[in-house]
Amino acid sequence: MVILYLRGRKVNTKVCPSGYKSEVLVKTQMVTLQDFKNKLTTEFHDSDDLFFRQITTDNVSCVLCYLDGGSDKQLLEQNVIAPILRAQSPLSSANLSSTVFYGEEIKPTPLDDCACKIAEGDVILFFDGESDANLLSLRKFDKRAVVEPPTSNVLKGPREGFIEEIKTNVTLLRRRIKSPSLTVKNMQIGRFSSTPVALVYIDGIAEAKVIDEITRRLMAIDIDGVIDGAYLSSFIQGRRMSFFNQVGSSEKPDVVASKLLEGRVAIIVDGSPLVLTLPFVLFEDLQDGYDYYSNDWRSSMVRVFRILGALLTILLPGAYVALQSHHYHLMPLKFLITLLSATNGIPFPPAIEMFFVLLLFEILNQASIRMPRLMGISLSIVGAIVLGDTAVKAGLISSPAVLVTALSAIGIFCVPDQVGTLSILRFLFLCCSSVMGLFGIVILFLILIAYLASMDSYGSPYLAPYAPRITPDLKDGVLKSSTVNMTKRPYSIPSSNRNRMKEQRPDDRDFDNGSTPYHTKHVDEPENDVSTQNDVERSKQ
Repeated sequence: MVILYLRGRKVNTKVCPSGYKSEVLVKTQMVTLQDFKNKLTTEFHDSDDLFFRQITTDNVSCVLCYLDGGSDKQLLEQNVIAPILRAQSPLSSANLSSTVFYGEEIKPTPLDDCACKIAEGDVILFFDGESDANLLSLRKFDKRAVVEPPTSNVLKGPREGFIEEIKTNVTLLRRRIKSPSLTVKNMQIGRFSSTPVALVYIDGIAEAKVIDEITRRLMAIDIDGVIDGAYLSSFIQGRRMSFFNQVGSSEKPDVVASKLLEGRVAIIVDGSPLVLTLPFVLFEDLQDGYDYYSNDWRSSMVRVFRILGALLTILLPGAYVALQSHHYHLMPLKFLITLLSATNGIPFPPAIEMFFVLLLFEILNQASIRMPRLMGISLSIVGAIVLGDTAVKAGLISSPAVLVTALSAIGIFCVPDQVGTLSILRFLFLCCSSVMGLFGIVILFLILIAYLASMDSYGSPYLAPYAPRITPDLKDGVLKSSTVNMTKRPYSIPSSNRNRMKEQRPDDRDFDNGSTPYHTKHVDEPENDVSTQNDVERSKQ
């Protein structure tokens, strides 16, 4: 411990959660206003946006400290400063709550914590001669309106999206889950950023072991700052070196609310519109909120198309190179003649040609993402016409290679949350097929399935409900069943309560009589639920 001296008084140094080295005044005597102002000025290194409002009247002598732009000055003037100036009796921390207009309890704050609270946007009120200050949370930050998120456009369903303000995001969830069981645990992560993080779950549904493990990993994070929720993903996922998504994310409150009702845990980070969800299984990225707002048959068909699009993305370039280089005898004769005539005169081997076209597509994709909107049309013209058509006419690349790349590019956007993973897998399959042909594709595909089957996310198999096979969860698998039939929460997600609803069974006799065609009957936990859970546990082992 380093010993310092400030105007004849003994002080110590302390590092507060936000990283400030705060001078801790030893409470041997009361602190004056000037000493308090000097202490904060030193800790903020004479920052120009640190404001002091000193009030000295016959009944009070105090100072208000805050950062410019972080507090609501109108509320500060009307609800705090004006009542203090109108005080008829001597004012202190003891009778402050009966004077100012403040909706929360005014809590005493140690002087060594004042710098941290001011840096977070709060207002500190300090009375002359006292040993503690008073905290007033009058934060006011500009925030984005609650609108439809640009990455999750929907045809049907709610159009609200999360924003960068944590309190608004928590409120959006509480609007959908109006229950006291919805629990929010607040914490701060980051030595300098002190980023507010909220752990949200439904008590009585989420598994206690999962909550404790996620909390332990979050509390163990020691980093300078957390700017976005992606900073936390690498700390809370199981395999940090894997390029597969192991943490779910969404910008839509209705999607996160439905995951909470299944037993998952949500992590909301201040400053990020993406809310993280755990546990996570691979099949979540093949689902969409629109699936639950449309016809079940339509949802099942769309999910099949998404899977086909993902397979088309990772397998089509490699299969094209393998057939052209190693297994051309497997192609029909007419197709082979057409392919040979189209690739005649190309100076590069099929593998190099396909790699070049895929690399060109990735470059154009990154350029279009970062290009200003007004220049997007120019980029499309340059990429599609100048580079594509001209390169084919010049004989550098063949038209089938461009067609294969275009089909692969279309399929990659069928699963938007897996774009990065599918892009990497596409190049891996291309490399294996160029060396070993179709045999290499099969070997790599088997290795990939075995690797994914070995992954686990907080007790949830990564390939559930198919590896291991969890029969009750197949109702919401590739083929989606009706919501009426989903009476149990997913067994692939650890949960302390499996019952989701009362089972509704049709009764034709009542329908013929003209009465209500459905009777609501409470169905207890079926006998095979225990065996199903045991099968899941044995498959994990």
